[in-house]
Amino acid sequence: MSMNTTLVINAKGGVGKTTITTNLASFFAAKNIPTTIADFDPQSSSLNWLQQRSPDAVKIHGADLAPRNGAGLAIARRLIPRETQQLIIDAPAGPSRLLLQDLLARTQSILIPVAPSSIDIHATANFIKELLLVGKVRFRNIRLAVLANRVRTTRPVYEPLEKFVASLGISFLTRISDSDVFVDAAETGLGVFEMPAERCATERREFLPVAQWVLGDSPVETYDAANVVPLNAARG
Repeated sequence: MSMNTTLVINAKGGVGKTTITTNLASFFAAKNIPTTIADFDPQSSSLNWLQQRSPDAVKIHGADLAPRNGAGLAIARRLIPRETQQLIIDAPAGPSRLLLQDLLARTQSILIPVAPSSIDIHATANFIKELLLVGKVRFRNIRLAVLANRVRTTRPVYEPLEKFVASLGISFLTRISDSDVFVDAAETGLGVFEMPAERCATERREFLPVAQWVLGDSPVETYDAANVVPLNAARG
């Protein structure tokens, strides 16, 4: 099987890219699919998550590819195993145009998590425009999808974002709640697909459309009008 590469990215920080990266890796690990996380973020949050994993957990490889000053890392820490079938790239916020072009050259699919605030929505809309105009993702045949992350029960998905991505023919996948289950999973080096189902059934159901889309077999979730509010009614 050839390697499939998914880029998790947003120009805006604080949108939960690492949560998406690690839980996607968890999904594949639970299915015993050889998986590697390539962490381009100098904060190394995804690699720190890997360090918390139990030796008994299914192995997920980590590659530290963040730009660094000085001598850098040993080559072994930067390698992506040949047997990798699912490669997930955790990108830094606000990547330089040069790094963005490098990342786009590596990937087949892009996931853009967005936090439910007016500031994040506007920043994400501008970033999507950059990907389409400067990154030429459609010319490169790169799939692109958006998901709402860290959503509270009182924070519905915003109608302008859904309308914007729909007008561009971009998939809006799901809403992922601001749940303590994701926090607990992160602290133990696990994902919701490796935790007891009775504890995280809701979180699994929320995240499943993301994993299915990466695999190429996801129907896009639709939302009732009651679940959206005008952007000018939101307070970020």
